Amino acid sequence: MRDVACLDLFCGAGGLTHGLIKAGVPVVAGIDVDAACRYPFETNNAARFIAKDINSVTPSELKKLYGTAKIRVLAGCAPCQPFSTYSQRYDTLTSPRWPLLYQFARLIKSIRPDVVTMENVPLVEKHAVFDDFVATLQRVGYTVWQDVVDCTQYGLPQTRRRMVILASAIGPIELIAPTHTKPRTVKQAIGKLPFIEAGGAHDADAFHVSSKLSDLNLERIRASHPGGTWRDWPKRLVAECHRKETGRTYPSVYGRMSWDGPAPTITTQFYGFGNGRFGHPEQDRAISLREGAILQGFPKDYAFVPEDGPTLFKVLGRMIGNAVPVVLGEAIGLSIASHLGIEADGECQREGGDADGASKPLVA
Repeated sequence: MRDVACLDLFCGAGGLTHGLIKAGVPVVAGIDVDAACRYPFETNNAARFIAKDINSVTPSELKKLYGTAKIRVLAGCAPCQPFSTYSQRYDTLTSPRWPLLYQFARLIKSIRPDVVTMENVPLVEKHAVFDDFVATLQRVGYTVWQDVVDCTQYGLPQTRRRMVILASAIGPIELIAPTHTKPRTVKQAIGKLPFIEAGGAHDADAFHVSSKLSDLNLERIRASHPGGTWRDWPKRLVAECHRKETGRTYPSVYGRMSWDGPAPTITTQFYGFGNGRFGHPEQDRAISLREGAILQGFPKDYAFVPEDGPTLFKVLGRMIGNAVPVVLGEAIGLSIASHLGIEADGECQREGGDADGASKPLVA
């Protein structure tokens, strides 16, 4: 075991950190501007959370956090909204989030960590800031591996594709080979979770809670079938905007998931039936916060709020939807561990994992 320490910039609720730790890469601290992430990050990862804007983070602060570690790893997932398909309709060049990759590069140039990893949406590679980021890494001596990764190939029960960068000042590095030949299904992931009603929560897990449905939306979900669309409904239930020609190109909203395939991409609004294909395959409700978290790769007991804490769907939905899937974090961690000679003892999901969010060891 080498003397290794990792810092996670833009750490959020700890998806990437949790995966790295499971893979044997020690994370000593996470930094994020969203203070609401402190509880889940620290409670589940035994690492320090620092609420701070990356623009004000200094190289000396990071060096102090690394302590005496001989091998330094710097990880980060800058907020991806500026690079998403939806945001391309708007002038995102003026967004305060747009230059965050430059801030990440600033810190890399100053502290020169041994290994760097970055994760984002695939469209990030179409922007100059991404080219500049990669060019900076190469210019200061890093060997860079980059590719768009299909997360279903690493055990995520969700169709999610992400751009991943691995860079090393030590030598060539790359992501481990896919661990799954076929996607895990929604049924394998959440099929054993107990029944709840729309607007209800389970007594044994307050985080297994779903949002309320209006009478109209309750009728709509009862008229929906797995994999179908609002086009299957009686005409009286179809929203006025979808009856117009301009609305006919949005069939994926107000849909149910299918048991037999992976979930659609989990967004920050997955808890709302009308926000995508987020209806439960059988029960007349949107998926719960717990189900959304499991579909993002979080363990079924990952704590996001204190037991007596409020359930704020908007805050928690953003936290879960923006997270790096834990299983992708673990694949990244196993890649780094292999590169550094660390013997991992993590619990990445093996093909055919349990159907309740549990995981089994991965054979690398």
